[in-house]
Amino acid sequence: MEQTASKVALLGIGTSVPAYRIEQIEAAQRLTDALKDHPDSMRWAKRIFKQCAVETRYTCEPELLKPAAQCRYSPGTPEEDVPTTAERMAVYKRESVPLGIAAARQAISDAGVSPSHITHVITVSCTGQFLPGLDSLLVGALGLSPGVLRIPLNFLGCAAGLKAIGLSRRIAASSPRAAVLVVCVELCTLHLQSSVRREDLYAASFFGDGAAACVIGHSGGEGSEGEFELGEDRSALVSDYAGEMVWEVGDRGFDLYLSPGIPRIIGEWMPRNIQDWLQGEESPRLWAIHPGGKGIVDALQSSLGLTEEQTAASRAVLRDYGNLSSATILFVLQELRQRLREQEAEAADGIAIAFGPGLTAEMIRIRYKPALSARKRPLNNAYA
Repeated sequence: MEQTASKVALLGIGTSVPAYRIEQIEAAQRLTDALKDHPDSMRWAKRIFKQCAVETRYTCEPELLKPAAQCRYSPGTPEEDVPTTAERMAVYKRESVPLGIAAARQAISDAGVSPSHITHVITVSCTGQFLPGLDSLLVGALGLSPGVLRIPLNFLGCAAGLKAIGLSRRIAASSPRAAVLVVCVELCTLHLQSSVRREDLYAASFFGDGAAACVIGHSGGEGSEGEFELGEDRSALVSDYAGEMVWEVGDRGFDLYLSPGIPRIIGEWMPRNIQDWLQGEESPRLWAIHPGGKGIVDALQSSLGLTEEQTAASRAVLRDYGNLSSATILFVLQELRQRLREQEAEAADGIAIAFGPGLTAEMIRIRYKPALSARKRPLNNAYA
């Protein structure tokens, strides 16, 4: 990666998940109980829950841990009893704020900056909305300047977290004093549907809740802890596939459609885009891939010729947290950074990539800069 004079870097990362953990085996059993009158759907759901490579996820909604007969989100629930969009948004407003604050505090601490030095706040979410929004609430909760520039990015899908990182890099590159706080909060499980349709059961198998934040600014120099310097960012849109990934507001939550052809499309489409971007450069060593699903990671590993080690961070996040929409890429970058620190790895170039409706991809070049210090810090997951 060509290093710019500005040396804008991802200085700190923080993550937070709700207190309620979903064990995949138990979730599959609850769903099986709910689908006992729909044997075809039951068999399909059992298979997809087993194959999706998720072991645990987190939810802000304790009702999802109840037996199927007591859960209003379960397939077969009478329509009048299913939570409305307004009810789900009330839960989102209550639960999203503490998760976002917890992740943001950790990111600021990890970056070693004062809250008063944050110049911009970018908040990201596609699973809920309210006003005044999270961006304004963070100001008082974190002790930010009342004059901080606030930029909400709403309803852009899973790729929005990386889009926010790319935007932050551009902001920081334009000003040596800029310190940008990005906060992504996604409560995906609030939108589980009480449906027996395959597309709804598929979405129910791997989405989870969580928040992630980062601080982007100018690198602290040679003495800083191992971090990712940020290079050129890039967007790619293939509008011919706009119908393959659809996310719409319904009367009872947001309705998601994910085509089973998405992994194949990404596996065929992305290598050409990346090769055009690299323009003959050697393929980078590091890959931070948004695990939108096991099939996406498999398709990119195969089509790009990546090793198991190069996709290990993405697979670990999918296994332990599921798909957290826009927040997922920061969980992956945190996992990758921790692994590199533990390995006392040398400097290495890489690419972070995430996908969203459109069909769109967001990409950014990263460079791991190892620390001179041998001191290691643990993963900073917090429970709010």
